[in-house]
Amino acid sequence: MLRPTSLFFLSLAGANAYIWPSPMLDALESARFNQDGHNSDPVSIFITPCTRYLLDPDLDSTTGRSDIADWVRTAYHDMATYNITDGTGGMDASIRFPAENLRPENVGDGFNNTIEALGELVTRYISMADSLALGTIIAIENCGGPEIAFRGGRIDAGGPNTPGVPQPQDDLDSHITDFARQGFTQTEMIGLVACGHTFGGVQQAPFPNIVPVLNDPNNTQSVTHFDSTSVNFDNLIATEYISGTTQNPLVAGSNDTTNSDKRIFGSDGNVTMKSFADSPELFASTCANLIARMLDTVPKGVELTDIITPLPVKPYGVVLSMSGDILKLSGELWNMTADAQRTVNLLWDDHIGGGGNVTMPASGVSTGAGGRYNAAWYSFAPLPVDGPTFLSLDTAAGITNMRFVVDGKLEDQGGVGFAIQDGVVFSETSCYTSNLPPTPEWRIDVAVRNGLNPTRVYLEQIGVTDSVGRVIVPQTDIVPPAQSVPLNANYSLWTVNVTGENFYSIGFEVDDITFSESDSHSIFSFSPCTT
Repeated sequence: MLRPTSLFFLSLAGANAYIWPSPMLDALESARFNQDGHNSDPVSIFITPCTRYLLDPDLDSTTGRSDIADWVRTAYHDMATYNITDGTGGMDASIRFPAENLRPENVGDGFNNTIEALGELVTRYISMADSLALGTIIAIENCGGPEIAFRGGRIDAGGPNTPGVPQPQDDLDSHITDFARQGFTQTEMIGLVACGHTFGGVQQAPFPNIVPVLNDPNNTQSVTHFDSTSVNFDNLIATEYISGTTQNPLVAGSNDTTNSDKRIFGSDGNVTMKSFADSPELFASTCANLIARMLDTVPKGVELTDIITPLPVKPYGVVLSMSGDILKLSGELWNMTADAQRTVNLLWDDHIGGGGNVTMPASGVSTGAGGRYNAAWYSFAPLPVDGPTFLSLDTAAGITNMRFVVDGKLEDQGGVGFAIQDGVVFSETSCYTSNLPPTPEWRIDVAVRNGLNPTRVYLEQIGVTDSVGRVIVPQTDIVPPAQSVPLNANYSLWTVNVTGENFYSIGFEVDDITFSESDSHSIFSFSPCTT
């Protein structure tokens, strides 16, 4: 399926949402609210359970470390270069550059571990900086923390930022100055440090002057934790501090020079920490606000989206392809509900004034945000055990718009429906002439609806990055044939030859609107050419 890349917005249920299709918001929404179960994004495996640590070969939670702590620390260190005066630094994934993450202020391997894990979220629509923000929210929400507002649209830096992360040996005035440069008051500094330190601790290897070797088989990397529940979000970071029972190595360490949490927490006479100890609810709400602000601290000129909220229903994974005289349609409906036993129908309009109506079988369930959001999934077509996984459409009629009826309620985005573009689709006549590595040769055929007259049709190469690791999408024009090559009565064939083992999607432009296919194609799914 090809969808417009221009963005449109409307208000749904009192929250900022969007009109589908919008590829970037669609991708951000899915990553934000679909973390476990059917069609879920892959990163939740790194924090399930919350004791999980990426580099623990036995997955037995005996290292003393956790991915959630690494993810939260990485996000703060990435943001901490921000300068409120000139707008430089902030959440831009500059922490991925060795020139930045090898500085004394960024010791330890947690940054690279985090980038490796959360890189699974990165696409043409989700930057590495967005993935760091998403990872922090996913970790906190799934490990007992509050729901945190998420905005997308961060832009990855082209190089390292200037230093700016506070260090344990710094004095209190330096800490206050550093946090003020980042945009936080002294009280907010106390809160942000406490919120971040509800997870994790200090590891001996990068901080040998703070933590000794523990010689503990259940803590093989010698991590002294900030509180006694280091993989759960709670206010014990405050209650143990106020009660004097804390083992936080930055409060009760033998070297008072590096007891930075002690200086920060006590800088207002313990007023803030006592309020957190007295009220878990206040601690949670304060953390939700401060973490969101931290993640939204971006370089000058970067415009973030509105807060991402889930559409009540939306199509997912919609694919159109041409097979002879049949236009194949496949996909699913994502319905934000905890009830997976609903009756759901797909209705569609076509080019000749007709349409169709099918009952959609349930295909799965998923959850997100620590179980706060639930979704039931329904397939456009019968599931594999019942027959083909696609709907067969007449090529003359095609499809222009979809609507859904869920338990008798029409879901059509306030009357506009869910627009579908069938003007340019992948043709299953695509094939390879040679599949021999390293440079196989293949042909991509594209079916163009007669009378559409696109300004441009092109391939978009998937999985490409520039010299500093930012996702780019190289394009290859598909030249229109000198004479029309009929594919069937309603579509003509455009063809382009490619080499290599790359993945491509199809894009085109018509009436100053750009469309981009949600599917991708490679030689690995092609058959040999016969013509």
